[in-house]
Amino acid sequence: MDKLRRVLAGQEDEEQGLTSQVLDSTSLGFGTRVKWFAICFVGGIACSILGSIFLWLPNGTKLFAVFYTIGNIAALASTCFLMGPLKQLKRMFEPTRLIATIVMLLCLVCTLCAVFWWHKKGLAVLFCILQFLAMTWYSISYIPFARDAVMKCFGSCLS
Repeated sequence: MDKLRRVLAGQEDEEQGLTSQVLDSTSLGFGTRVKWFAICFVGGIACSILGSIFLWLPNGTKLFAVFYTIGNIAALASTCFLMGPLKQLKRMFEPTRLIATIVMLLCLVCTLCAVFWWHKKGLAVLFCILQFLAMTWYSISYIPFARDAVMKCFGSCLS
């Protein structure tokens, strides 16, 4: 448990420079950070579910796109409470997550563009589906060998 706390607090690399230690550290205690992570993550899921409900209401496409996108952003931002914002950004753009991160961020923007500027409801729904898939692929990149397992599962289903 102490190792987990040191990793989440960014203390696993003691040879880190003073500037990066200051920028990565937080004044919040471990319990507070975990609590805010949970609040932000659950809030993000709630917004996404609420957005999905709006999809089935008449003229609810705009609310769907906005709430679904806010939900994904909140869920993604929740990990900033665990790792710190700079470490989160560094990890998001590591080579193993780069494509998923770019696709996810593009889909977040394109969802809102599709609904507010292009007025294409079907395209907004497609971008939300792509958001979900990119967010899922991004999330499982943190689980060792999870991507390999998913690829093997789909490979065996398709063959």
